[in-house]
Amino acid sequence: MRLGHGVRLGPGKIRLLEAIDDTGSISAAARSMGMSYRRAWLLVDSINQAMAEPVVESHSGGARGGGARLTPGGHEIIRLYKAMEEKALQAVATELDALGALARAPD
Repeated sequence: MRLGHGVRLGPGKIRLLEAIDDTGSISAAARSMGMSYRRAWLLVDSINQAMAEPVVESHSGGARGGGARLTPGGHEIIRLYKAMEEKALQAVATELDALGALARAPD
C-alpha cells in the first residue's frame, strides 16, 4: 500500500516495527530480521517521514547504549495494518480454499 510521499507500507515494514517494539532497538530488530542496521534505519526513516508524527522514536548514548520505541502512532499503524490484512483474508477465503484444493498433496 502507498502512503504519502510515495512511501510503501507492507508486511516487511510492519514486521520491522513489531521487532523494534519487541527488542527496544533498531539494531536488534535489524539483526533479528537478518538485515543491516542501515537498511532498517532507512526503512524507519521513510515511515517516519511519510507520517504526520514519528512512529519510532530513538535515543542514543547512555551507559547501555541507545534504544528505540514505537510511539502510539506506531502501535496504531500495526493495529490498522493487521485489521486490513484480516479483512483481506476473509474477503478471499473462498478463493484461497479453491486454490488449496488444486494444490498437490504433501508427499
